[in-house]
Amino acid sequence: MSGSVVPVLGRFSVEKQESLLKLSILSISVVLAFSTRLFSVLRFESVIHEFDPYFNYRTTRFLAENGFYSFHNWFDDRAWYPLGRIIGGTIYPGLMVTASTIYHFLNSLNITLDVREVCVFLAPLFSSLTAIMTYLLTSELHSVGAGLCAAGMIAIVPGYISRSVAGSYDNEGIAIFCMLFTYYLWIKSVKTGNIYWAALCSVAYFYMVSSWGGYVFLINIIPLHVLVLMICGRFSHKTYIAYSTVYTLGTLLSMQISFVGFQPVQTSEHMLALGVFGLCQILAFVEYLRANMTQENFNVLFKSLIIIISGIIGVGLGVLTLSGKVAPWTGRFYSLLDPSYAKNNIPIIASVSEHQPTSWSSFYFDLQILTFLFPAGLYYCFSKLTDHNIFIILYGVFAVYFAGVMVRLMLVLAPVMCILSGIAVSSSLSTYMKYLDSSNQQTKSTSKVGKIKQDSSSNTQKEGIAYIFVGMITFFLISYTFHCTWVTSEAYSSPSIVLSARSHDGSRIIFDDFREAYWWLRMNTPEDAKVMSWWDYGYQITAMANRTIIVDNNTWNNTHISRVGQAMASTEDKAYEIMRELDVNYVLVIFGGLTGYSSDDINKFLWMVRIGGSTPEGAHIKEWDYYTPSGEFRVDSEGSQTLLNCMMYKMCYYRFGQVYTEGGKPPGYDRVRNAEIGVKDFELDVLEEAYTSEHWIVRIYKVKDLPNRGSR
Repeated sequence: MSGSVVPVLGRFSVEKQESLLKLSILSISVVLAFSTRLFSVLRFESVIHEFDPYFNYRTTRFLAENGFYSFHNWFDDRAWYPLGRIIGGTIYPGLMVTASTIYHFLNSLNITLDVREVCVFLAPLFSSLTAIMTYLLTSELHSVGAGLCAAGMIAIVPGYISRSVAGSYDNEGIAIFCMLFTYYLWIKSVKTGNIYWAALCSVAYFYMVSSWGGYVFLINIIPLHVLVLMICGRFSHKTYIAYSTVYTLGTLLSMQISFVGFQPVQTSEHMLALGVFGLCQILAFVEYLRANMTQENFNVLFKSLIIIISGIIGVGLGVLTLSGKVAPWTGRFYSLLDPSYAKNNIPIIASVSEHQPTSWSSFYFDLQILTFLFPAGLYYCFSKLTDHNIFIILYGVFAVYFAGVMVRLMLVLAPVMCILSGIAVSSSLSTYMKYLDSSNQQTKSTSKVGKIKQDSSSNTQKEGIAYIFVGMITFFLISYTFHCTWVTSEAYSSPSIVLSARSHDGSRIIFDDFREAYWWLRMNTPEDAKVMSWWDYGYQITAMANRTIIVDNNTWNNTHISRVGQAMASTEDKAYEIMRELDVNYVLVIFGGLTGYSSDDINKFLWMVRIGGSTPEGAHIKEWDYYTPSGEFRVDSEGSQTLLNCMMYKMCYYRFGQVYTEGGKPPGYDRVRNAEIGVKDFELDVLEEAYTSEHWIVRIYKVKDLPNRGSR
């Protein structure tokens, strides 16, 4: 080995060899970050996933075709009929602008790609950039070795891959890169006290604000870092320059985003940043006075200033809050402080699966060995406490809490888990690898023979322990790699719009009912038709069927969504009144009783009941009425009569009583609820079946016109 390797590497100095090795490891991490997210494209096709990404794709296509001015002033009359939606003032445009810029750049180089392909592969591309940014940030915090470990970990960590696979065209796909980029520049600003780095940090923060609403976490963790430095007596002139620049420039830039507007100076979520900024100015002023006054005069003035300023701030905040100038915390923010708040007060927030608290198993599923390396990383940061280490400790502790409260925020936790785990692995290996260095095996000559034997025995023992430890770390990292690959392949690479299953012989079955149904809507209904469905499917209907919908995934108007829930939970007569009120032409429901698809509208129905009954118009809808006397939610003959007569039940189970779903089971056997439906033979009075997809997953009904004559 020495004969072949040394001549090649011997041409380079030790520094160049190290640089080559670093570049190789980082390049592998970058390639791995991109390639491991392509399972969905290889198994299915280049397709947009989930629900929100379809809105993002639709708006990106509009931006690419019509330009930013038209995009910013676009009034979308296909959404939230009859209200509509002003797109430019209700979204974070960073994702769309980024994709559109890449699209036009590639076309300027005569690389002709469709906008959809850019959207599909944008998240894997930014995942590669995130690996590089993780390396830079961790290297700045600890060491190059820790940076390389962290880059390799974040390249394949499932907690991040879950929102960044190919086709997952959502804000989080670029937001994690923006967040780490901002953190990196913040650490550079604090370490150098250079206004140049602070100004760049402000620009990175602006990009973050334009990309994702999660910027609120960022604009609270940075001032919290400064506040802790003040409390610990570590506040310095460098920190003052860094934070004052970042806050002033960052706030001014963030207010240029229409959706954000004056929130940075009007909402409670941003008050910590403003308060710490004020404290910075007070501290700087106090230090100036201390340097130019006698101690006695300074003490008198200092006490007076504390009383006066505290009084002014307290009274000012009280008046502004009571007058409504400072808005209270939003429902989602309250949910982070009290996990039961949304369930008890805002069912529309609680109904979203990604807003649920995280189970312990999810932490291990998404992070695996990182959950155990994380405390070790915290230990190494505490053992060498610096200003920048305090920041990563705060980030880690708060991210763990918020990820436990809301499963969606696992995405924010994953990067700091990788950073601290990289620090733990690098520091541990640095400690033990020195005992395996061949140079340490040679003991210095000494006149005492007994001393030689004692040192040799001690070195052998340490070497054995080092071999065991390095072997364990190697095994754990290999198992982490296999776990991440398996989770990515099996759990996070299946687009929700194209379903797959295994038949009895092991072959794959593809269910493409969603796209079939949306295409049927597009080709067989009038262009001005209004479609009512539960809000989950609104973005897909407007993007793929190009039809007007009543509600969609934006969920900004609880009353409008409640009206749809009331229609679904009511009898046909009452539902018909609501549908005529909303000018509904078609109703779309998702049903999984035939195929076993569990994310259907029957399983979501209780949320429709809760949201429908949360407004004064739906006060007559009581959740308890849809349970049996024993408190069970059943669709069989023992189910509640209110449930068996509501419109959702009838739309899902119309003609289903004639269908055999499993061998040995009666007709009308629901494979999701594992029950024979209670009412099989019934007719629809106000609706008529327009389309049922091949596997009965999507069912579309046409609303009948009012009769010319009759009692109705």
